[in-house]
Amino acid sequence: MIAITPQMKVRLYAGFIDFRNGIDGLAELCRANFSEDPFSGILFLFRNRTSTSVKILAYDGQGFWLCQKRLSQGRFRYWPKTQEEAGRLIAQEIGVLLFNGDPLGSHMAAVWKKVG
Repeated sequence: MIAITPQMKVRLYAGFIDFRNGIDGLAELCRANFSEDPFSGILFLFRNRTSTSVKILAYDGQGFWLCQKRLSQGRFRYWPKTQEEAGRLIAQEIGVLLFNGDPLGSHMAAVWKKVG
């Protein structure tokens, strides 16, 4: 499990991607869809067409990490429908999403101070 802290910047792609994309293909998607530098340390999340898998791309200063979570059963129940909706998710909600929960339906303490 990857620990996503409130201090981390996370970008979630609302659409789906071809999971044959490797690090270079995903880095180009980061530039094209988020206008972000993939070398910036931001975590980038993508899902496949069937919503059974999520890939995370991250750069740690030495190289890229490419992580994939594939569900044993079922599909991810929640995924943002638009980039605007994806941009409003906070780190705790993305953690819920990765555990196949509904981040908008979960009850969490309010963020008292916006981080970053």
